[in-house]
Amino acid sequence: MNFKIAVLPGDGIGPEVTDQAIKVLNAVGIKYGHEFKYNFADVGAIAIDNYGDPLPEATLETCLESDALLFGAIGHPKYDNDPSAKVRPEQGLLKLRKSLGLFANIRPVKAYDLLISKSPLKEELIKGVDIVVYRELTSGIYFGEKGRTETGAFDHCTYERYEIERIAHKAFEAAQLRSKKVTLIDKANVLETSRLWREVVSEIAVEYPDVVLDMMFVDNAAMQMILNPKQFDVILTENMFGDIISDESSVISGSLGMLPSASIGAKTSMFEPIHGSFPQAAGKNIANPMATILSAAMMMDHLGLANEAIDIREAVNAAMKEGIVTEDLDAKNNFSTQQVGDYIADFIEEKQATSKIKKDYLTIGLSTII
Repeated sequence: MNFKIAVLPGDGIGPEVTDQAIKVLNAVGIKYGHEFKYNFADVGAIAIDNYGDPLPEATLETCLESDALLFGAIGHPKYDNDPSAKVRPEQGLLKLRKSLGLFANIRPVKAYDLLISKSPLKEELIKGVDIVVYRELTSGIYFGEKGRTETGAFDHCTYERYEIERIAHKAFEAAQLRSKKVTLIDKANVLETSRLWREVVSEIAVEYPDVVLDMMFVDNAAMQMILNPKQFDVILTENMFGDIISDESSVISGSLGMLPSASIGAKTSMFEPIHGSFPQAAGKNIANPMATILSAAMMMDHLGLANEAIDIREAVNAAMKEGIVTEDLDAKNNFSTQQVGDYIADFIEEKQATSKIKKDYLTIGLSTII
């Protein structure tokens, strides 16, 4: 099968980690006979530098013509540290989400046994955690009318029923394939938009009798994410609350470098790591590419390539088990960004069982990562 993939590497470590995901996709293509055609385009700070626009029209056209998007990261200190900047990298990402109709952001959060010691939370609290957050992505306070008055400022939050309905169905469908529980996070005791969310989601829940619906105020949910994260299965929430809760939940894995995401839209869909551009590490070949590679696995799922997605995840698990990781996961014995990508790609092509891959096999130079 042939697929057109738009690649938006972005800023900082974005180009380095997307290179490794492409390497892994190429390995998948070789094994299964697929052809992935990559179309590269600028977004973020590099697009501002080159075109004066964080999302040039040419980039948007490239995305609209593609089956899926692989996104790196955006951000640069010269914009991040200047709150007065009128043109900012994140404006490009917000415009991209809106222009492509990327209404559902999906963030899986998993506690890997090998990384539990890296998490600031206690092992007994996070061992076995497997959560997925469904965050509405194109409405709410981030996209509402905003401005300044003579004495203050305002940000309006609005939601339409259809915006809630379409992501709620996605969340309930996901729950049916998991532990059959959806937790709606809102602030219905204060906000009218949250009361609408409760009303609409309660109506939709009737269509999924096999799924339990729980509702929780966002302040309590933030506390419960630390006290007892294992109580959550599928979390459903609005834009700003989802932004906060998904970032909070990211500490469970022990590393931002392990967390992928998908943004599902009506026209196409985008796949990206949740970490930022980490400009301090750019060009040093030390960034963890696994979140981007796992985002590529989510892309395979979306394109209907289930076995290919399984292979990518198995390869990542094998790399972790064998200690083929970057310095954020092992400060003493680690490999470079490129070496980790090479190992994962090699594993997919050779399809060796994890038990047959030996550390001494790597160290004597029989693998391409050495």
